[in-house]
Amino acid sequence: MHPMHERNGSELQQIEAFAAVAEHGGFAAAARALGRDASVVSRRIDALEARLGVRLLARTTRRVALTEVGATYLQRVQAILGELSAADIEAREAAAAPQGLLRLALPAAFAQRWIAPWLPRFLAAYPKLRLELSHSDRFIDLVADGFDAAVRIGELADSRLVARRLAGFETMLCAAPSYLARAGHPQRPDELQRHACLGMPKARFWPEWKLIKGKQRSVQRIDAAIVSDDGEGLLAACIEGAGILPAPQWLVGCELAQGRLTRVLPQWRMDYDGAIHVVLPPGRLVPAKTRAFVDWLAREFEPQPPWLRAPRARGRRKA
Repeated sequence: MHPMHERNGSELQQIEAFAAVAEHGGFAAAARALGRDASVVSRRIDALEARLGVRLLARTTRRVALTEVGATYLQRVQAILGELSAADIEAREAAAAPQGLLRLALPAAFAQRWIAPWLPRFLAAYPKLRLELSHSDRFIDLVADGFDAAVRIGELADSRLVARRLAGFETMLCAAPSYLARAGHPQRPDELQRHACLGMPKARFWPEWKLIKGKQRSVQRIDAAIVSDDGEGLLAACIEGAGILPAPQWLVGCELAQGRLTRVLPQWRMDYDGAIHVVLPPGRLVPAKTRAFVDWLAREFEPQPPWLRAPRARGRRKA
């Protein structure tokens, strides 16, 4: 049988005593941390060293120090003790109802459309939770700013984060039927140059619109009639006939389905596909409150993103 299969409670206590002495620098301090007598801690370490047949601690009248073997052994057992502690916490979290304050960082326009309308249902399912929401399109450092989770659109720059993909989306050109009736439907990408166009300066597709049709590529440098960093504002202007807008599917999906917007150059695809993720701070242990939100949000995006469903589905999906 593998040695780990032979471990019993007393051997785990020996390891805990050794780690406590190493961490606190002495038997008395370790005993206080463990809530035991120093003599008990000493006996446990003696038993551990006898079982292993090696000295882990070098004792003098004034101090206790790790031997070379002890230092290596400490690194290994600290990882094991950390895993055991995390497992205990995780099990307790799983048994408890999600509760407390959940801090979320959300992209403003996306959250307004596809998260905020659903939150009453989420809170009804988890009444012991409270939410603190930060709506911003700027980059937020989850660890430094103390957020439990965030929704990110586009590329994930921070590889430390734990990410769960919610959906992918296209970026497409669209315009109001009233604008196209007045200005005509462009048939080729170069015809965009004579149309009123709307631009988002912070978007990856500004000021050049890159279009793909099979193996064909077209790059159009746009001189926009309106430039704004407010996606919802540009969408409103587009619906009223201000011009042609490049926009992600999640922003214009409902308007296209309802006929308030029409896709422009539908045979061409903009070279700016993207994805939406919910991201968590690094670390294996996910609190119950965060896990509840991530699982709930993922369910809301199944079996397909909400902007691909019926136009009336926005914010009204049944629990």
